[in-house]
Amino acid sequence: MATGGVIRRGAWRVLASISVLLALAGVVLPLLPTTPFALLAFWSASRSSPALTRWLRNHRTLGPVLAAWHDSGAVPVAAKWLACLMLLFSGLVMTASGVPAGGLIVFAIFALGVAGFVLTRPSPGGP
Repeated sequence: MATGGVIRRGAWRVLASISVLLALAGVVLPLLPTTPFALLAFWSASRSSPALTRWLRNHRTLGPVLAAWHDSGAVPVAAKWLACLMLLFSGLVMTASGVPAGGLIVFAIFALGVAGFVLTRPSPGGP
């Protein structure tokens, strides 16, 4: 049983490490999303490494977003705008690429759900 715990913790740590690298790459690469990878890194680090969790929470770029989400489920206004714009852009690309109507409908339902969730989250320091 102890071996299973070590393997599981190691798997969480690998997932956290890969997610941190992708989140940091997303800071400089415009089409790679930072926030989902940062949240995944924080979540998986909390299951494997208190030191990595502290490092993420105190990181100057990722820390504020992670702290806002962890403490109050808040999403920065800029991230809300970016998420909605990227969903719109994705829908336009799918339309221009000739995706069948059924695929566009499924995407539209998904996109509306994601946008609705993101937009209804509180903003840090706001109401």
